[in-house]
Amino acid sequence: MSNERRITGAASVISALTAVSRVLGYIRDAALAYVFGAGLLADAFFMAFRISNLLRRLVGEGALTSSFIPIFTDEMSRRDRAALKALASSVFTLFALVLAALSIIGIIFSREIVWAMAPGFLSDPGKFELTVSLTRWMFPYMFFVGLMGIAMGVLNSHKHFTAPALSPVLFNLSIIASIFAIAPFLDSPVYALVVGVLAGGVFQLLLQFPFMGKIGMLPRPSFWFRDSAIRKIFALMGPAAFGIGVYQLNIFVTMWFASALQEGAVSYLYYAGRLMELPLGVFGVSVTTAVLPSLSEQVTRKDWEGFKGSLSFAVRIVNFVMIPATIGLLVLSYPIIELLFRRGEFTSADAAGTATALFFYAFGLVPVAIARILTSVFYSLKDTMTPVWIALVAFVFNALFCYLLIGPLGHGGLALATTLAAIVNCSILFVVLRRKFGRFGVIGMLASGLKSAGAALVMGLLVYSLAFATMDEADGVVKAILLGACLGVGVISYVALSRLMGVTELAFLKGFLFRSDKKAG
Repeated sequence: MSNERRITGAASVISALTAVSRVLGYIRDAALAYVFGAGLLADAFFMAFRISNLLRRLVGEGALTSSFIPIFTDEMSRRDRAALKALASSVFTLFALVLAALSIIGIIFSREIVWAMAPGFLSDPGKFELTVSLTRWMFPYMFFVGLMGIAMGVLNSHKHFTAPALSPVLFNLSIIASIFAIAPFLDSPVYALVVGVLAGGVFQLLLQFPFMGKIGMLPRPSFWFRDSAIRKIFALMGPAAFGIGVYQLNIFVTMWFASALQEGAVSYLYYAGRLMELPLGVFGVSVTTAVLPSLSEQVTRKDWEGFKGSLSFAVRIVNFVMIPATIGLLVLSYPIIELLFRRGEFTSADAAGTATALFFYAFGLVPVAIARILTSVFYSLKDTMTPVWIALVAFVFNALFCYLLIGPLGHGGLALATTLAAIVNCSILFVVLRRKFGRFGVIGMLASGLKSAGAALVMGLLVYSLAFATMDEADGVVKAILLGACLGVGVISYVALSRLMGVTELAFLKGFLFRSDKKAG
C-alpha cells in the first residue's frame, strides 16, 4: 500500500470520528450560547477554560505527543515488546507526577494567573473573582488530559487512531450533560460546566486503556526514569513545549487585549474560533496526525524521496479542502452564526460580533493548516528548535498586529492579527524547509493551490449570489433550508470545477471520504 493511501486511510478514520466530535462540539457550544449567551458568565468561563486547557494544547496535540512519537517509533524497531512496554510505563508514571505537580501549582496560583492573563477583568471585581474560582476548580483537567496525550502517542505510534479521535466525543457529551442535567439544580449554573470539564477529562483518559491493553501497552507504575529514550524525549520536548507555548502565548495575547474590550468580546472570539476549528479539526489536524508517523518512519529509513512526497501530498490535499472552506466562511459567516447560535441568551448583536471575528479568522485557515504540517516535518526530523524561533517571530508580529488593529477594528482586529501572524509563521517555515531540502514539490503545491483557488472563487460567487437573493427575508426553518442549499451548491460546484480543471487531489478526497483503511484503525 502506498504511503499516500496509508495517510489518506488513517486520516479518514480520524476525520470521521472528529466530524462526530465537531457536531457534538457545535451542540455543546449552541447549548452554552443558549444558556449563557456572550455576557459575563460566558466570558469568565471561556477565559478560565482557556487557562486550564493549556496543557491539552501543550501535551495532547503538541510538545509531548510530537516529541514522543518519533522517539517511540524509533524504539519500536530496536526493542522487544516487554522493553517497549517498560518504556511506555516509565513515561506514563513520570508525567503523572509532573502533571499532578503542575495542577497543584495552578490551583494555588490561580488568582495570579488570571491577573496576568485577563487584566481587563479587574475593572469588574465580580467577573474577575468568578474567573479565578472557575480556573481553580478546572485545573485538575490538565492532569487527566495530559496523561491522555501520552496514551494517544503510544496508540498513534502503533497506527491506532480510533480511540484518541473518539476522546473529544466523550468530552463534548460530558459538557452537554452538565448543562442540561446539573446546571438547573445549582444556584450558580456556570459551575455545572466545571463538573462537565473534569468528567470529560476522566472519560477521555479511561477510554484509552482498553485499546492500550489490546496492543500490550497498558502502562503500570514504573519509577525507572533513567531510560535513555526518556532523556531523548525531554531533549525534544523542552524546545517543542517552548515553541508551542509561544503559539499559546498568541492566544493569550489576544485574550489579554480582549479582556479590556466591551463585555462579550472574549465570547465572540471563542465562538468564532470554535467554528474555524471545524475544518481544521476535521481535516487539518487529521492529516497532520496521520502523516507524522509516516514521516518519522521515512526519516528512520532515510527515505528522503518518500519523505518529500508525503510532505507535498499532505500540503496539496489540505489546500484542496481549506481554500474552499475559507471562501465559504467569508461568504456565509453571518448566516452561519445566526443560524447556529441566535437563540436564548445569544442575541442578534452577539451574532454580529461573532460573525465579525469569524470573517477575519477565516483568512487564516490555509496558513494555520499548512503550518501544522510543516511543524510536524521538523518534529519527525527531531528538530524542535527551528519551529521555536519561527513561532517566536510570529508571536512578536501577533502582539504588534494586536496593538495596531484593536483600535480601528476592535475584537475583529484581534482576529485579523491572529491570521496575519499565522501567515508570517507559515511563510518562514516554508522558506526554511526549502533551504534545508531544496525542491520538495513546491511548484506542484502552487499549481494545485491555484487551481483550487480558481474553483473556490467561482464557487464563492455562486454561493454569494444565491444567498443574497434568497436569505435576506427568510427566517427559521426556511433560512436553515436555504443555507443548506447554498452549502450544497458550493460543494457540487467546487467538485465539478475541480474535476474540469483536472485537480488530482479530488481522487484522494474521494478515498478520504469513502474509503476505510483497516490498518489505520
